[in-house]
Amino acid sequence: MRHLPALLLAASLLAPAAARGDGPAPAPAQGDKAPRPPALEVTIDRSKVDLKGRQIEVKLSRAAAKVRIKVVGQSGAVLAEEEKPFGGAAAGTPLTVTWTPSSDETVARIEVYGHDTQGYWAGVAILPWNVSIPHEEVQFETNSDVIRAPEVPKLEASLQKISEVVAKTSELGKITLFIVGHTDTVGSEEHNLALSRRRARAIAAWFKGRGLKLPVAFEGLGESAPLVKTADQVDEPRNRRVDYILSVEPPRLPSGEASWKAL
Repeated sequence: MRHLPALLLAASLLAPAAARGDGPAPAPAQGDKAPRPPALEVTIDRSKVDLKGRQIEVKLSRAAAKVRIKVVGQSGAVLAEEEKPFGGAAAGTPLTVTWTPSSDETVARIEVYGHDTQGYWAGVAILPWNVSIPHEEVQFETNSDVIRAPEVPKLEASLQKISEVVAKTSELGKITLFIVGHTDTVGSEEHNLALSRRRARAIAAWFKGRGLKLPVAFEGLGESAPLVKTADQVDEPRNRRVDYILSVEPPRLPSGEASWKAL
């Protein structure tokens, strides 16, 4: 059996991670080489990745013999390496693969190798690691995205925390700072969505202006993902917030798909 030339990393948050691989060529028939079957595809639906439940859902493009999984922590330690037989499950069947980690270390990388019943295999890897940075919220004036001078020390403290996390996890690859703005329910949904984006962008620009070398992307969710559920037109300070998320891949948001904008 020949190895897959290389692992293919998942390309986006919402699209399934997929890879193709080539195994041994079929035996020649009557002196002629038999045609190869289509390359084996292994896919992982990112919406079905459950780190807390320690399971993922995998699909193969041909009948599945087995799936092998390798889970790596943010320190580089292998947390689990397991194999599960699937007895020739039909192509496209959702295959639930679980793992039991050796510790509670944060998962940084998951590698999956699917083997079909013809002796071929292919692998795919995803990088689900992300960290939310705890911080004191910047207080904006009503309908404003201007960062006032008294709020700057809060951002300076957050920048220090971000730098400390990045220094410890640089081996994970290209880390991006994702900034997400939220509002309360005072005002229209359209107004709050635009306001949350402007405030997220203002904070992103402040970090870049202070020398942050990481790529920075921002998005606003308006009032769609409240920390505290309220009725409409309720002034709830806890819902006026901004999330700082360090991640290798775009993180999943409560609202689903996000239109991240690079600064």
